[in-house]
Amino acid sequence: MFTEPQQGATYNDLLRVAVTAEELGYNAFFRSDHYLAMNVDGLPGPTDAWITLAGLARDTSAIRLGTLVTSATFRYPGPLAVSVAQVDAMSSGRVELGIGAGWYEAEHAAYGIPFPAVSERFDRLEESLAVITGLWETPYGDRFDHAGKHYPITDSPALPKPAQRPRPPIIIGGMGKKRTPALAARYANEFNLPFVPLDAAREQFGRVREACAAAGRAPEELTLSNALVLCCGRNEEEIARRAASIGREVGELRENGAAGTPAEVVDKLGRYGELGATRVYLQTLDLADLEHLELVAAEVMPQVA
Repeated sequence: MFTEPQQGATYNDLLRVAVTAEELGYNAFFRSDHYLAMNVDGLPGPTDAWITLAGLARDTSAIRLGTLVTSATFRYPGPLAVSVAQVDAMSSGRVELGIGAGWYEAEHAAYGIPFPAVSERFDRLEESLAVITGLWETPYGDRFDHAGKHYPITDSPALPKPAQRPRPPIIIGGMGKKRTPALAARYANEFNLPFVPLDAAREQFGRVREACAAAGRAPEELTLSNALVLCCGRNEEEIARRAASIGREVGELRENGAAGTPAEVVDKLGRYGELGATRVYLQTLDLADLEHLELVAAEVMPQVA
């Protein structure tokens, strides 16, 4: 399950979805990391991603938890490494860190967060990855130093360590043609493509495989995944109702999302699977519709597990 809480959700809304997803057998609950709603009022307002996941770490017991994705512009990498390691410990090792360069300029302006040019944002992302993984992977008792331009680190004890060793999985994604695949090949456990058609996924997965080979890494070591908007129904009336509830057109969702009957959703996921994807994030926008989760668990999951 993949949620967008900035569109309007309380912690209790997210908890209800996460607990239901866990009970139904979904293996992960992910949330976006945004501070500003998009095209809606977003009431009651944004919730902090890592505070949310800390709460869910204690209020769930088995489902994996993560961000898709945390913007590297939001937090200094040292404190972010501390936060993620703590939530990983609180969850007994169920956390995954999705991280990107950031893209939504308006939310930065709305909350006083600097938003440099794209080249600098990627520089900061690359350095953040070096710092976060360096802090986590430094052996106990050793110190960590990083002579970086943006985030120099001096004589750090590199604590705390996450529960997962050597570190929690890192997810990198997006359609950047050069730096994104190269960063994924160097740092990521998983490469994710959100909301892209099959042809674009085929091309970008190819670039990522080439980047892995160039870095001396076996491409099969990197999990490939997709994120798709979910709109599943037993019949056309149910599909149309769910599309209307999120302000989308059925035809557009059928083309670009995981939409239609359970059989259609299975077919769409299978086509991404043929490209090498072994994980899919189903973006669930109507968090009150728990029957939607139940339908997918009953009629889609058994066919794609």
